Amino acid sequence: MSEYLYLHGFASGPQSRKAQYLCDRFRENHRTLSILDLNQGDFSHLTLTRQIHQTQAAFPNATTPVVLIGSSFGGLTVTWVAEKYPQVERIICLAPAFGFLAHWLPTLTPSELTQWQETGYRPVYHHQEQREIPLHYGFIEDLQQYSEQQLERPVPTLILHGIHDEVIPITASRDYCQARPWAELIELDSDHSLGNVLPQIGQEIQQWLAKKVLANCREAPRSPDREAPG
Repeated sequence: MSEYLYLHGFASGPQSRKAQYLCDRFRENHRTLSILDLNQGDFSHLTLTRQIHQTQAAFPNATTPVVLIGSSFGGLTVTWVAEKYPQVERIICLAPAFGFLAHWLPTLTPSELTQWQETGYRPVYHHQEQREIPLHYGFIEDLQQYSEQQLERPVPTLILHGIHDEVIPITASRDYCQARPWAELIELDSDHSLGNVLPQIGQEIQQWLAKKVLANCREAPRSPDREAPG
């Protein structure tokens, strides 16, 4: 039996609406979805590397297959965990934050970025805490070490992304899938939160998990992209 782990998004938490909704749907299907708290009580020193290590440390043992589900920055994280650890047999990404820095840093002015570098910290609104928390510049320096071109392990991947995403554009997931035939993209009539399509997401995930995984994913035909009805 596989183990299922959920990774929430950036400046979010395990009590997020998506996390709790999917946890309930998994329970209805007689599966247990474990939700990680990636904040670890120290959001200020969050890094992608820390999330990767924390996720691997949550694996039940060295042999049980693991299925990872990640939202936004958690979606980016699961791709790197799957790349590094063969124990991951499938991943599901909800509006994954591909090209995170390329989309986020331009929202800051040059002076704001310089101030962040010089002071070491910048306040970021944390949605679960409902307040601003200072984030260390090490978050940026750590993320700059990761190039998504290095994501080459053919692990079966399902991506669900909103066509109206204002944070990470749908083109980021389209580009990712174009170079990776083992990844399937489902385009949804939604924004980055995916809040209006949760029932469809739950259904798509359960249907996809019910499919058999081909032995050689590099030879698996890629399913055509689908756009969900409104």
